[in-house]
Amino acid sequence: MDLGLAGRVVIVTGGTSGIGLASARVFLEEGADVAICGRDAARLERVRMDLAIEFGVERVLAARCDVTKAADADAFAQAVQAWRGRADVLVNNAGQGRMSTFATTTDEQWREELDLKYFSQIYPIRAFLPMLEASDAAAIVAVNSLLAYQPEPYMVCTSSARAGVQSLLKSLATEFAGRIRVNSVVLGLIESGQWERRFEARDDKSQSRDAWIAALAKSKHIPFGRLGKPEEVARAVTFLSSPKVAYITGASLEISGGVSRYI
Repeated sequence: MDLGLAGRVVIVTGGTSGIGLASARVFLEEGADVAICGRDAARLERVRMDLAIEFGVERVLAARCDVTKAADADAFAQAVQAWRGRADVLVNNAGQGRMSTFATTTDEQWREELDLKYFSQIYPIRAFLPMLEASDAAAIVAVNSLLAYQPEPYMVCTSSARAGVQSLLKSLATEFAGRIRVNSVVLGLIESGQWERRFEARDDKSQSRDAWIAALAKSKHIPFGRLGKPEEVARAVTFLSSPKVAYITGASLEISGGVSRYI
C-alpha cells in the first residue's frame, strides 16, 4: 500500500534511538524527508551519518534540541523552515518513565515528570504549528504509554502525567479538526536500551536473551509472550501519519501484545 508520504517532510523528536529512530527509518523508506532531534550531539551526528549514507544526505536533517525548552523547539522549527520550508508530520516521541509510588514521589519529582510529559508535546506542537497549518495533509502523532489508561501502582507519577497528555491530545484533535489530524499510539512494553541493560545485568548469565524476555513477558502477563519491537511501533506511527487515512483523528492505537485489561 502506498501511504502517500513520498516528498513529505516529517519531524521526529527523540529520533536517535528506539522508536524514534525506527520511525525515522520507516518514513525515509516511504520516500519522506526526515528531520530528527535529540539531546546528545555525538549520538545525533552518528545517526545522521548512518541515515545519510543509506538514504542520501539531502534527505536527513539532524538538530540538537531539548524539547522541554521552548527556545530549543523554536530553533529546531527554524532549522526545518530553512531546510525545507515546510512540515507535514510531527511525531512527538520524547519521554521516559519514573518508577515511584505516591509515598516515594517528592514534589520536585512530580513537577519534573509533569513538565517533561506535557512540554515535550506542547513546545514542539507550538513551534511547528504554522508550518503544519500550511500543509494540505498535516498530522501529529504522539507516542504515549498504556499507563495513560491502565495505571500501575509503582508508576503513579508517570501514569498520571501520561493520562493528562492523552486528554490534551484529544482536546487538540478537536481544536485542530479539519486542519491537522492528532492521533497517538499507546504502548505496552517495547524493546529498548533500558531492557537491554537489564538483560545484561541479569543474575543468571547462562540465561539466553530469548529465555530472559519470555520470563519477563510471563511476569508482566503479556499474552504474546514477548516485548514489542520498535519497528512494529514505527509502522503504526507511519500509518497514522499517512494522508490515506485522512478521516482518523483523536484516535489512540494500542500496541501492547494484548496486555491491556480495560475495555
